[in-house]
Amino acid sequence: MSAVDQFEDDLLDLIFTNIDAPNIGDAAGLQNSATEGSLFISLHTDAGAVGETDTLQTAFEAAYGSYARQGVIRNISAWTVAAGTVDNDAAITYPQATSGTETEDQFGIGFAVSGAGYLQIYGSLTGTLAVSTGITPEFAAGDLDISIN
Repeated sequence: MSAVDQFEDDLLDLIFTNIDAPNIGDAAGLQNSATEGSLFISLHTDAGAVGETDTLQTAFEAAYGSYARQGVIRNISAWTVAAGTVDNDAAITYPQATSGTETEDQFGIGFAVSGAGYLQIYGSLTGTLAVSTGITPEFAAGDLDISIN
């Protein structure tokens, strides 16, 4: 089973840009939040390890020195939704690694700034990212492509 692009866009808009998803239940549909809030983008190790049964954002989460999830506000200035895909409109930059060596190959999205918050969305990076002291991980604007099916 698949969803049509417009419905995917409506759901992605609700999640990422805080715009109502119309015509679900009635014409008003699923309503946006009173406050935008933020999504917290995490990095993860172990290729293919994060999956649909993982419920906590700490699953295989990065642990290099100074790592922290990065918050991105839920609005149209931070995300662009089109054709069943959402993209980040600005760079998402993580703190420079101060210690440790690891390889990141997945990302996660949840609602907690830290700790065992619930993992909502996950995906693979287009390539692996070797992180060691002095490396500053970043998703350039438009590099984080997210879709749901």
